Amino acid sequence: MARTTGAIRALKQIDETLWELPTSYKQGMRVPGRVFASERMMREAVEDQALEQMANVAQLPGIVGYSLAMPDIHWGYGFPIGGVAATRVPDGVISPGGVGFDINCGVRLVRTDLTEEEVRPRLETLISKLYANVPSGVGSEGMIRLSARDADEVMRRGASWAVARGYGVDEDLEVTEERGCMADADPDTVGERPRKRGAEQIGTLGSGNHFLEVQAVDQVFESKAADAMGITGRGQVVVMFHCGSRGFGHQICEDYVREISGMLPGYGISLPDRQLACAPVKSPEGRNYLRAMRCAANFAWANRQTILHATRESFEREFGRSWRQLGMHQVYDVSHNMAKIEEHEVEGKKSTLCVHRKGATRSFPPGHEDIPERYRAIGQPVLIPGDMGRYSFLCVGGPDALEKSWGSACHGAGRVQSRAAARRHLKGRDIRAELASRGIVAKSRGWASLAEEATEAYKDVEEVVRVCERAGLVRNVARLRPLGVITG
Repeated sequence: MARTTGAIRALKQIDETLWELPTSYKQGMRVPGRVFASERMMREAVEDQALEQMANVAQLPGIVGYSLAMPDIHWGYGFPIGGVAATRVPDGVISPGGVGFDINCGVRLVRTDLTEEEVRPRLETLISKLYANVPSGVGSEGMIRLSARDADEVMRRGASWAVARGYGVDEDLEVTEERGCMADADPDTVGERPRKRGAEQIGTLGSGNHFLEVQAVDQVFESKAADAMGITGRGQVVVMFHCGSRGFGHQICEDYVREISGMLPGYGISLPDRQLACAPVKSPEGRNYLRAMRCAANFAWANRQTILHATRESFEREFGRSWRQLGMHQVYDVSHNMAKIEEHEVEGKKSTLCVHRKGATRSFPPGHEDIPERYRAIGQPVLIPGDMGRYSFLCVGGPDALEKSWGSACHGAGRVQSRAAARRHLKGRDIRAELASRGIVAKSRGWASLAEEATEAYKDVEEVVRVCERAGLVRNVARLRPLGVITG
């Protein structure tokens, strides 16, 4: 607790949404730490030791600028969830803990021409169809079984593998980050255990905070950007889902943390937390991890692409029309839990950096060349889910994101209770009935899954988004309200 008290004393408020932890706070910090947060959020961040992790990240070799944290910051593995750090590629490091175990966990949004008025009478049966067609929960398995050759193709081609198999169309790829495939993914860097774990998990949500949610547009804040994304106004039905690379990516992270941990003395790297195990980006271990990470990223995009296909099929069966007749076009697919080699300005000079985004997403402003052509004038779509009882948000990249956060923003609401604490706190309550009383249909494998993801376990996403908007990291486009949800 002494360290927590010290962090409170050391923090300096830069402006209403930005706080700084100076390098004098902890020996070994190479750069200051900076947090985007309200005053209340800062108290929560200090209480769960997330600022200590941010200070530890500031000690990574080659880190530039700041060790950053988004307003959904909370304790994680090595890095805090919501942590962002950029290291120089010539002499910096890559840290698997700075990416996370669920590599390329991400969020996908699909618009429809349906209205809440049309969907509400059929919501129960629609959610049941989605629950049957999109497997969820620990160890869930999909209908697709990957052969060894298929697995290699998924690792190399990502979402385009799924589209080639009939699980979607090319226009889906156009509005997926990286078109759903990272180059330089090398299946030879992936061991047998990840392959075995991922062989039957394509097309599945998994467990934890992964979900598929039918939503209604509740409010539009910026009509020009909304129009560009096919968001027409209040009452329009959309679908949002959140999942990643499942056991495949988890095992890749586990394997490389173990391998890289043994290499630290040879590279003369000393760290305050063994969970920050890292290797020079240009080292054999660093290169191999990045190639394996890209394999997991491509697996995740293939996974979300097949879930999109199953979602469209569920709507088709319920409403008796094709997905095109229903207007079920993808808005965007955005990733978090990634490390990417990017060009950014550092002290006025263009530099090549390895940007870690752990529970943070890209948020590129209008005009950036990595934004799909159809969205380049409005900025990159940023999808920010909340909890299943309140709201989620559709945003676009803000004007100050590149300068302040390496083009990054929050990835969700952020937890205020651990899963175990949420179960204890909500013991004896009927979460499903409480949601139903608010017009929200929920299906899950059991009570615990709902309790762990209940509203009380999360920060208010509206406040989180407000901080990002006031900091210039995003522009708020629309608020989305849950109608029905399936969760693991």
